[in-house]
Amino acid sequence: MALNDIYDARPVQQETAVGAGVQILVLALLGTAIGLGPAGWVTGLVFAAATWAVLSRALHRSGLRTFGPANRVTLGRATLVGGVTALVADSFVSAPPVSLLVGLTAVALLLDGVDGKVARRTGTSTALGARFDMEVDAFLILVLSVYVSLELGPWVLLIGGMRYAFVAAARVAPWLNAPLPPSFARKTVAALQGVCLLVAGADLLPYAGNFAVALLALALLLWSFGRDVVWLWRESRAAVAEGSATEPMVLELAAR
Repeated sequence: MALNDIYDARPVQQETAVGAGVQILVLALLGTAIGLGPAGWVTGLVFAAATWAVLSRALHRSGLRTFGPANRVTLGRATLVGGVTALVADSFVSAPPVSLLVGLTAVALLLDGVDGKVARRTGTSTALGARFDMEVDAFLILVLSVYVSLELGPWVLLIGGMRYAFVAAARVAPWLNAPLPPSFARKTVAALQGVCLLVAGADLLPYAGNFAVALLALALLLWSFGRDVVWLWRESRAAVAEGSATEPMVLELAAR
């Protein structure tokens, strides 16, 4: 094996370490600005450490030689999500400024489509990058649902937990792991979850308005997941039926 063929993970690992350092800096800035409490600090540090560990392992397994501009945008979004997570954890014991939480969340949501565009324009789209982007989105929705549930009730947690419940169900029912066809409706519903939770969490509307917005988000999500599950079920049944139909033919050919 040539020396140049040996995979050197250090360049990409260094970028994840920088991301963790930036996350700590964000927490320090929040601490200076609003006096972030112990709950916020601990949660933020755990988020930074977990993100660094999981991303480093995924990068090592993928064999990527460069981190890429799109992944840098996603890592920046993850840093903002870490700040939001710390503020939400702090809200259980204090009252951090809603405007600060809304501001960080709004920027993270606005940047959601940027990393994908950067990846396509620079030709650096990867399966890891797409998964990284999806996990950051999913965790932000989970954190926002926790925050909104403090006012509207625990039912809002269904919004943030549905994707993780789907992943858990796929371990029991492998047919749920089949690839889904592209869907503009699915992408739209996913994007609306963050917007609806942000509106409900901003507390700009009366209680009934916030309740209606969150309920709309849940209804759309149930429809989207339900449609996909039905499609996957039909495809799995069709595959089983096709396999059953071809089996006699295979046996007949083998007999000849």
